[in-house]
Formats: sequence, C-alpha cells, structure tokens
Amino acid sequence: MSPVLRFAPSPNGHLHLGHACSALLNAELARRMGGRFLVRIEDIDTTRCREDLVEACLGDLAWLGLAWEAPVLRQSTRFPAYRAVAERLEAEGLLYPCFCTRGEIIRATGPLAPRDPDGATLYPGTCRHLEPAEQVRRRDAGEPFALRLDMAKALARFPAPPGWIEGGLPGTGPARHVPADPAAWGDCILIRKEIPASYHLAVVLDDALQGVTHVVRGQDLFAATSVHRLLQQILGLPAPAYWHHPLIAGPDGKKLSKSLASKPLRQYRAVGANPAEIRALAGIDRLLDQSHGDRDSERHREDGKQRR
Repeated sequence: MSPVLRFAPSPNGHLHLGHACSALLNAELARRMGGRFLVRIEDIDTTRCREDLVEACLGDLAWLGLAWEAPVLRQSTRFPAYRAVAERLEAEGLLYPCFCTRGEIIRATGPLAPRDPDGATLYPGTCRHLEPAEQVRRRDAGEPFALRLDMAKALARFPAPPGWIEGGLPGTGPARHVPADPAAWGDCILIRKEIPASYHLAVVLDDALQGVTHVVRGQDLFAATSVHRLLQQILGLPAPAYWHHPLIAGPDGKKLSKSLASKPLRQYRAVGANPAEIRALAGIDRLLDQSHGDRDSERHREDGKQRR
C-alpha cells in the first residue's frame, strides 16, 4: 500500500511556525517514502472556524511550496457520518448522554480531583447511571448534553487495547511499540454539546476514510493516541503508524499556540522571510537527521573497511 500522510489544521487562527513544522515534516516524509500527501481542514468547531482562515491556511501552505491532492476534505461536511457512528455506539451501550456543565463537574470533584493527560478534571461519572427514562425526559426538555464513552464498558469489551508503532519512518529513528492506556482519559467526550463531534472521533474516522497510513503530529497529541487506538479497535478500523514530533517552544518556553497569539507565518512573510528560512527555523533537517546519521555511520564503516 502506498504511504499516505496528512496535515490537518484547524482554521480557528492563523498558522504559526509549529504548524509549518508539522506540515513540512509530513510532506517531506511522504516524498521520502514515495507516498501521498493530503491536507484536511479540521473545522468541526463551527463557533471559531472561519472561511477567511481556511483560505489563509491554504495560502500559507502554498507559499511554503507544498502541493497536496485535491479535493481537500472538510470535516464540517462530515457531521452526519460522525453522528451515525455515535448513534451506533450509543445503541451498543458504549456512549451515554452527559448533561453536566463544567462548573458542576468541578464542584462535584473538588480541587484535588484526578486529572487526564491534558490536565483536565476526570469526569466523575455523574450521568453514567441515569435511568433511561430520566435521560429521555432531559433530552426531550431540550437540555444540552454531550455523549461520553463509557470507558469501563469499552475496556470490558476490549480488555487489552492495542498499543501503536511509534517512529520508524525515514529519519525518525527506530520503530518502537507503545502500550495504550485509554483508561487515563476516563469517560471522554465523543460528541460535544455545542459541536456535533469531537477531535477523538472525527480524526479516527477521517484517517480511516482517507486511508492514512502514517500519522505525523505534535508530541502534545501523544497521549490521545491511546483513545484513538481504542476507538479504532471498537470500530474495526485500521491502525496507522505514528510519529509524534517534538514541539517548537516560544521565548517563554511554552509550546507555540494560537490561543497564546504565537507569531503567525504571515508575519514572517510580511518581513521578507522565504520558505527555506521557515524550514530552517522549524528545524526540519535537524528533526529528520537520523537518516543522515545512519548514512554517515555506514560511510564510516565502509571507510574503515577500505583502510583495513
């Protein structure tokens, strides 16, 4: 199977150097493996994603010299598919409606409550045991709700969620097996109250739809892969290989982020930077230097043989 890699930004802000790094890595690895490079627009957040930001995103990627296959998949066109899968999982008893607000969860758990890998309070299961009649009553009353994965039921059905292969792509070092730990996320949300999907569900379904074989993304999503592998197992979807690359930090030591107003690529462009300079700033060659090191080691071995 031909390798398929993708870069999947959310158009809720302008791309910054960290996005450029991830996009360039995916395109470069696709080139090295003789595979395909896709761009997907992850615009499920209809409250923050904007069309002008979609155009700005694609413009920045084109300026970097990247080329991708058309058409570009928009997640906002996939809401019925996400909903259909969620309804199937709910019918199987693996999802349940949660009516709790964030404030109610915090009050129910207290300041010393366990946290998930992202630092959010683990859901205490308040709505997990609501009677079906109570669920129907609150739904019919128009009370907003999310759909949560019943992690205990999912792990009872799939007691040994598989891990994943990390690395092993050209220049990324040797592959290693990582065990999955989805329980660390508790009853995570698969359909949000205000948005008809969640990142976890949408990314798993769309990677499978597009035949993505290698997921290259930032280290901040490493832990989320445990949930993704469990969902892939539950839904009978193929498992890609993964590489979670290092993140670029700003002057304050924190990862670059739209929410922190990190310097966007358009500002680099405005002061005359060129794509080669962005590639250097993003450290693409440094991140993919393992293959160079292998070739250097091989050359040194050959030189030693000739000297002997």
